Amino acid sequence: MNFKGRKLHLIGIGGAGMSGLALAAHDLGAEVTGSDRAQSSYTDRLMAAGIDVAIGHDADNLPTGADVVVSTAIGDDNPELVAARAAGSAVLHRSDLLETLVEIKPICIAVAGTHGKTTTTAMITHVLSELDRDPSFFVGGEVTVGGVLTNAHIGDGEIVVVEADESDGSFLKLRPTVAVVTNVELDHHATWSGGLDELFKAFAKFASPAQSTVLWRGQPRLASELTNADVVGFGINELGISESSGDVDGDLIATTVETPVDRTKGSRFTLDGTVVELGVRGEHNVLNALAALAALQCVGILVADSAAKLATFKGVARRFEFVGRSGHGALLYDDYAHHPTEVRAALKTARATAGDGRVVAVFQPHLYSRTTSLSREFGKALALADVAVISDIYAAREKASAFPGVTGWLVATDAADAMPGDPVYWSPSFEDVHNTLDRLLRPGDLCITIGAGDIYEVGHGMVHR
Repeated sequence: MNFKGRKLHLIGIGGAGMSGLALAAHDLGAEVTGSDRAQSSYTDRLMAAGIDVAIGHDADNLPTGADVVVSTAIGDDNPELVAARAAGSAVLHRSDLLETLVEIKPICIAVAGTHGKTTTTAMITHVLSELDRDPSFFVGGEVTVGGVLTNAHIGDGEIVVVEADESDGSFLKLRPTVAVVTNVELDHHATWSGGLDELFKAFAKFASPAQSTVLWRGQPRLASELTNADVVGFGINELGISESSGDVDGDLIATTVETPVDRTKGSRFTLDGTVVELGVRGEHNVLNALAALAALQCVGILVADSAAKLATFKGVARRFEFVGRSGHGALLYDDYAHHPTEVRAALKTARATAGDGRVVAVFQPHLYSRTTSLSREFGKALALADVAVISDIYAAREKASAFPGVTGWLVATDAADAMPGDPVYWSPSFEDVHNTLDRLLRPGDLCITIGAGDIYEVGHGMVHR
């Protein structure tokens, strides 16, 4: 499709995914505008690129003759969306625009999965960039590629790498050449009300158009759902990967995984006798790296060539990101984890990094529906910390009125049950969180803020206080 002369208005343009679409459409010659409720690093980047971004939603923001793009997070009562429909403007879901953008390249690597898809997408993008393949990409987070911090790019190469989102089912619109499935767990309960059976079938449908599928061998159920002939698996032998769990010749199976205590060094593992050094830390990132290596192999890039470039990949913003030191002398980290499996992975990495120091977890639950369904599992995951501080829920697109009685207190009580003898603090507001941390942090602690909302502001605030 020719984007030159096309007018697009993106409501919620400052989101991780929407901002990438705006940048790409702008680069292809479209006249792009948009709005968001608050300013952010994403909106700053868009403005720097020459895109007109309004802060706050108002019907007057809507340009005449523009097609309107929305995400699932935009409610039907949004004034710009109401005005667009009244004017008869075309209204597209963000996945429709993404589908169009992805189709401009002949080879598509699409990365889906409940956990790790942003980092895996970024790893693939980094390697292709370092190999001078100039990929196009759409990443659901901020990553440095070619010395530039961004989340999207239209390159001259023939490959596009895209993060495929299952949260609203929109990943089913993509037709990847290589489909990557990092793992499958129930996370978006409102979308997948049919449970895991429905979700596994959806991931299999996502992978069905692909020439090759990459998947984690620790989850053999997905393999049984696939119809693709070319399946490449990955895994870690310490996690129980064996011949009995389905790995076959050609799979990428890591051994001797290590995460040094030195926080400046990444994890390492052995693959077919070769030691692979990563620039990021944690066993979960070893799995992400294996998925990336397998996907790149599917498009003809040797594992040895790809592995050599992973040492310079320094991660995605808000994925076990070092923030600084507090005035108490504590190390401050931040992580986007918002599912119990992700919380456990973040805290395992924190434990490996803290050495003899305490791990203090500051957790902000995300979504009322997720908190209701997974509160007990969150409590068990937080038990990996020495101290847990729980704030109230970040509502995102949900309304508290639809979930009466559901607050972060549910997670706090479940964490207390899972951490007998260890301190658990219920600190609903950020002021409460700051006051709690001021009382308890001490030199040698590692304090990590965890959650997909705005809890990162706590750590950054402590650095500057």
